Amino acid sequence: MNYSAATNWIIIIITIIFWLFAWLFNNWLVARETKFSKFQTVNFFLVPLIFGITLLVIWEGFTRGFNVPHVLLPPPSMIWERIINSSDILWLDFKQTFLKAVLIGYALGCGAGFLVAIAIDRSPFLQRGLLPLGNFVSALPIVGVAPIMVMWFGFDWPSKAAVVIIMTFFPMLVNSVSGLAASSNMERDLMRTYASSYWQTLFKLRLPAAMPFIFNALKINSTLALIGAIVAEFFGTPIYGMGFRISTEVGRMNIDMVWAEIAMAALAGSLFYGAIALLERKITFWHPSIRGVR
Repeated sequence: MNYSAATNWIIIIITIIFWLFAWLFNNWLVARETKFSKFQTVNFFLVPLIFGITLLVIWEGFTRGFNVPHVLLPPPSMIWERIINSSDILWLDFKQTFLKAVLIGYALGCGAGFLVAIAIDRSPFLQRGLLPLGNFVSALPIVGVAPIMVMWFGFDWPSKAAVVIIMTFFPMLVNSVSGLAASSNMERDLMRTYASSYWQTLFKLRLPAAMPFIFNALKINSTLALIGAIVAEFFGTPIYGMGFRISTEVGRMNIDMVWAEIAMAALAGSLFYGAIALLERKITFWHPSIRGVR
C-alpha cells in the first residue's frame, strides 16, 4: 500500500504519541501497585499485555510509516492475515514439531536427566564418570548432531525428538544433582536420627529441597527443546514442520509466512514456559521465592 510522505509522517507521529501514553500509563499502574495490594494481581497480567501491544503498534507504525519493504520486515497486520489464511498449514506444522518432537523429546530428555542425577547422587563413582560425559554431550553442536540423528532415526519426528533429548538432558542432570545436594547436613542428620532409609530421606527431604532446581531446569529446557526441534528440521524432515516451513518459505521470499511460523513458535514456547512456571508455584509454594509472589 502506497502512502504519501505526509501520511507516512502522520503515522509515525501517531505511533510515537501512542508509545508515550502507553509508557506513562504503565508507569502509573506500577506506581499504584506499590501503594495498593489489589493492583498486584491485575498488573501481573495488564502491564506485560500493554507492553506487548505497544511493541506491536510501534512495529506496525514504523514499518508502514517508513515504507519498510515487506521482504525485510512485514508489519504485524500482514503477519496476522497470513496466520488466518494459513491456519491449516500452521496447525500441521505445530503438530509435527511441538506435539510430537518437542513434547516427547522434552519428556524423555528431562526424565533421563533426572534419573541419571539420582544414580549419580547414589554413587560417587558415577558422579566422576557421568558428569564429564554429560558436559561433553551438552557441548555437541546441533548442526552436527541433527544430520546424524536423521541418518539414525529417519526423516520423521523421532530424529528431531532425539536432538531434543540431547539438548535437554544435561541442564536437567546438572540442576538435579545440585538440588539433591541443597539440603543441609543438619537436616540430613535429623533424618538419620529418625532411622530413615536413603529413599525415605530422598522423598521426604531431598526431593522437596531440590524442586526449585528441577523446575529451573524444566523452564530452561522448555525453550531449548523448541529451538532444538526447529533447527533439527533444517537437516531433513517430511513436507511439514515449523523448521521445514521456515527454511522453505525463506527460499521463496514469503517472509510473512516465516514470521507467522515464528509467531506460532514464540506463542507455543511462552505458553509452555508459563504452564511450567504455574506448576512450580503450585508445588513449591513453601519456597521463599514463591511465598513473596501473590
